Amino acid sequence: MRRLRVLVLMHGDLVPPDPLNGHDPSKAEWRTEYDVVTTLRALGHDVRPLGVKSDLGVIRTAIEEWRPHIAFNLLEEFDGLAVYDQNVVSYLELLRIPYTGCNPRGLMLARDKVLAKKLFSFHRIPFPDFIVAPQGRTVKRPTWLSFPLIVKSITEEASLGISQASIVEDDGKLKERVAFIHESVGTGALIERYIEGRELYVGVIGNGRLQALPVWELKMDNLPEDTRRIATERVKWSRKYQDKYGITSEKAKNLPAGKTEEIQYLAKRVYRALGLSGYARIDLRMDAQGVLYVLEANPNPQIARNEDFADSAESADYKYDELLQELLNAGLRWRPANAA
Repeated sequence: MRRLRVLVLMHGDLVPPDPLNGHDPSKAEWRTEYDVVTTLRALGHDVRPLGVKSDLGVIRTAIEEWRPHIAFNLLEEFDGLAVYDQNVVSYLELLRIPYTGCNPRGLMLARDKVLAKKLFSFHRIPFPDFIVAPQGRTVKRPTWLSFPLIVKSITEEASLGISQASIVEDDGKLKERVAFIHESVGTGALIERYIEGRELYVGVIGNGRLQALPVWELKMDNLPEDTRRIATERVKWSRKYQDKYGITSEKAKNLPAGKTEEIQYLAKRVYRALGLSGYARIDLRMDAQGVLYVLEANPNPQIARNEDFADSAESADYKYDELLQELLNAGLRWRPANAA
């Protein structure tokens, strides 16, 4: 295996301490960054972490002085704005530096959930009916869009702004939740039909030639009976809440015959429709009748050890170090002209 100089781009406040000085990496906010850096070093690569906040100059300086073979991109925002992550990747392309993860156009299309759904419609990819309430405008629900509905940000990820209150069953609550998204999250609101059913994830790796990982499921069976089974911020990120209600993710079981292949094929269609590259996670819902609905695509998903993506890859016989190496290989194979 070729020894690479790998520049790991991460948020400035998430650079792991070296040495650890008693910190427990498994409980730290910089767990993903630590897992990636230490695993790449264990593979024999020369690795340099680089904290980035609001100055592209630090990236340019590191590239000019160190001449990395590839950048491992762990950035989810730039200058505090999630929608700017695509611009950092564009900058890497202008500097002719290969990188891991998704290309800038794919990031832009996937980030804009409304535009993504319009592309799904063109490609006949199933998704829940929806409308949009732009920031600063009141919402008027059309008669064809029936309750219950779920209200989300049109651009934010990681379940930001999603709670049990996100599901509404009357126009009064709908207006309240839209106002919350406008004021507290600071984006337009996506209002879509709530699909009662199983929460499924599919990891996809590759550029032109794709591999869909085993279908994964978020298990929320032990939540209180009057609680909707949705991936709220607490469900996704609160270890205390997860432990209290036994929330886990695991390989999906008891799927109808042929459904696994159908889900994986659908995930690949989404990946191609949005022009994604590198790796991504496709989120879906399956109702009681087995009908599938694509919720969204998440390029560059959480890549920490023992998280959904890594666990599903391990189920496909990718050890964690092999997974990271495959992401490096995909980045080295990617050519920006392929997105044109």
